[in-house]
Amino acid sequence: MANEADTAERFVREVLRQCGGFREVQMFVVLDRATTDTTRAILEQVAQAEPRLRVVWAPENRCVVDAYIRGYREALAAGCDWILELDSGFSHQPGDIPRFFDRFEEGYDCVFGTRFGPGGRLTNSSFKRRIVSRGGTLLANVLLGTRLTDMTSGFELFSRRALQKVLDRGIESRGHFFQTEIRFYCSRLHIAEVPIHYKSASPRLSGAAISEAFRGLWKLYSESKQPRENSL
Repeated sequence: MANEADTAERFVREVLRQCGGFREVQMFVVLDRATTDTTRAILEQVAQAEPRLRVVWAPENRCVVDAYIRGYREALAAGCDWILELDSGFSHQPGDIPRFFDRFEEGYDCVFGTRFGPGGRLTNSSFKRRIVSRGGTLLANVLLGTRLTDMTSGFELFSRRALQKVLDRGIESRGHFFQTEIRFYCSRLHIAEVPIHYKSASPRLSGAAISEAFRGLWKLYSESKQPRENSL
């Protein structure tokens, strides 16, 4: 979460509301120096009365991937059995959360959100971003042998075992391509997709980010040709 003072408290409360019925729920909100408004202060005040919320201040983060990994490690260290990752600011809709739980109960290791599969939606995003996301999914599936309808989205649910294996394997991307990297590492586990509504005016996609994605995709393609014992 970063610079979302207007929606931070409402988002936290809605996520927690959608996560009822468990023996225990913990929500980790990761903030770092990208946050320059009052988001952190607001959440720390909410946390004083809401024991399920943990505000994680991570000034050492150097990129967005560091923030995600910090959240993963916090959840694993806390002993969580199911780890759900989603973006704040209502770009991911908390109302979609029950779909993940329902599907996960069928015995999957990972459940990934899809904007492009049946029932999925992508709104308030540029035409260029749509093309890049769809094209990236198509290219990744062709090169990596994966079969998902969305290889570039966040919003995903992992078993403890699956997420620990991903972290043990190591996430090398320093940009948003890391979501594709994770899906590739999980492709031989028992995985499923559920439709999500992604609603965001996505930030400008730089040439450097696209170049990084192509380099990462080529590396994964080379890795996919290695014997199975080198993968998860």
